[in-house]
Amino acid sequence: MSIEQVSPELLADLFHHYYQALGPDVADETSTDPEPWESVPSEEKNRMIVAARLALLELKACERQREDSRRYFAKPGEAEWGC
Repeated sequence: MSIEQVSPELLADLFHHYYQALGPDVADETSTDPEPWESVPSEEKNRMIVAARLALLELKACERQREDSRRYFAKPGEAEWGC
């Protein structure tokens, strides 16, 4: 799956899942079950989705910058030599 195919909502949902799973109380056996994504307040959900959208935009920009820096170089075996 490429970055373009990842929706901010999916990224926020996955981030929430792993954030809960790796939280400080993972080893605490008396802790309650983590809060499911569906029960997160909509204001907090929206904040996480916006953060995910910004993260995806930044990742896309970094990817484009990498591609642009390679654009001026010939692929192996395609360089023309001239003096």
